[in-house]
Amino acid sequence: MHHEIVVRRGWMPEAQFLDALAFCQLIPGPEAQQLATYIGWRMHGLRGGLLAGTLFILPGALVMLALAALYVAGADTAPVQAIFRVVRPVVVLIVAFALVRLGRRALRGWLDLFLAGGAFLALFALHAPFPLVILAAGLIGAASSSGPAPGPAPPLPPAGPSLRILAGGLAVWWLPLLVLLLLLGGGNAIVQLGLFLSRVALVTFGGAYAILSYVQVEVVAGFHWLQPSEMLDGLGLAETTPGPLILVLQFVGFLTGYRFSAPFDGWIGGVLGAVVALWASFVPSFMILLACAPYMQWIRRVPRLQAALAGISAAVVGVVLNLAVTFAAQAFNLRP
Repeated sequence: MHHEIVVRRGWMPEAQFLDALAFCQLIPGPEAQQLATYIGWRMHGLRGGLLAGTLFILPGALVMLALAALYVAGADTAPVQAIFRVVRPVVVLIVAFALVRLGRRALRGWLDLFLAGGAFLALFALHAPFPLVILAAGLIGAASSSGPAPGPAPPLPPAGPSLRILAGGLAVWWLPLLVLLLLLGGGNAIVQLGLFLSRVALVTFGGAYAILSYVQVEVVAGFHWLQPSEMLDGLGLAETTPGPLILVLQFVGFLTGYRFSAPFDGWIGGVLGAVVALWASFVPSFMILLACAPYMQWIRRVPRLQAALAGISAAVVGVVLNLAVTFAAQAFNLRP
């Protein structure tokens, strides 16, 4: 994206691109999709942001839908099982490399090491809720801030456009889920999936690897929608798609809908589950980004927000370490 937008096409200066990237790391949601949305918004307003963000997602979503369908169709066959027995250890290595990259970027002092180690122990040993771990890391990081603002903050833009985006975004986000709730009831897996991933969307800091630790626990041990090895398989498939890695949640949605969405079971349920997963994962991301975009320069100059982000980034290293340990145990049959 940097090469195309900054170097090749010259649509945005380097400093503005880096500011946008840092801003997308500060707010919840998949960073790459939000960056594409911000670039579209910066160049062509609201319609440009919606178009850029949607087209960034769509190719990978179509590929993941096809891969999830093929996975379900061939999951019980010997060739597919043999392929994924090889893929699972590779996925563990990919997560391990991601962990090393995150650690080099986020761990810069004793406080960072403390937050990373604390997050790992909280999740691995105490089974603490992921949102609580992220909240605690952000608060500790904010409390550690003592430096002055990097420069005078620009005046705040008018709140009206952002409030309208928030109102419209909330309606677009929740009305389909409420309709499903009324039609299918709160006990239906598709409804529970939409509500759960809506909560996930609000704590998606640190990218897909971080949030997968939370999703893994809930969909495997909490809801019992997937088997542990299937989360590994879904991540392996998501690594092959031309889109954000968070599309692994679409795989979760397809398998959940295919198995547990009566009266819409089978292929119809699978497609419905995939669509609901996409909706609940990305509509909040669009809403948050487009509502906050006019305030980017102001938000970037608030030291406590920057320190909170640094604390969360350090904790994410521990979160991804927990994911790597869990996946390694599953891939190498170190526990049942």
